[in-house]
Amino acid sequence: MTIQQDRVIEVVYEAHRLTVDTGVAFDEFRWRYEDAVPALDRAVFDRLIQESADWATVLGAADRNAPHGFVIFWSLDNTEIMGLSGDSWRSVQYLMGNHTIAQRMFHHDPAVMEYAPLRTTIYEDEAGNARFAIDQPSRQFAAFGNPAIAEVGVELDRKVASLLGFLEVPVPAQLLDSV
Repeated sequence: MTIQQDRVIEVVYEAHRLTVDTGVAFDEFRWRYEDAVPALDRAVFDRLIQESADWATVLGAADRNAPHGFVIFWSLDNTEIMGLSGDSWRSVQYLMGNHTIAQRMFHHDPAVMEYAPLRTTIYEDEAGNARFAIDQPSRQFAAFGNPAIAEVGVELDRKVASLLGFLEVPVPAQLLDSV
């Protein structure tokens, strides 16, 4: 539902947070995730920006940097900062995405960058296993009311499903049965 009042637009949508019990120890899953989703190679993309590279070159560089479709743009080890309070939970959050995929939505509405890159969290449960949490991309992007943006959101669901399959953890059915 979209509500417009004066110069403010409020969009109400339903978010679906998906949490996967990986069955894998925290350190092991974190290592596997960060290996499968490498950090953005900032030096390469800074060079491409400096050279005003054509989009085909950018697409090629993104494909090489993101073997499973995603890179990490940012991460924060919550364990360290929250540990100062005495909490002992282990947790790391990430902004994971692919700017060449995001561009296909940005082209229609730059506000999509509120949800791109995707926010993910890996945290340790009571048994020491890692849990992987993400809000379902298709739900976030469908809220823009643009079929072209919604279509990319569904594609992102599938890419997250593929990544989880590669990591050999349960794949939520919701990522395969997108809205």
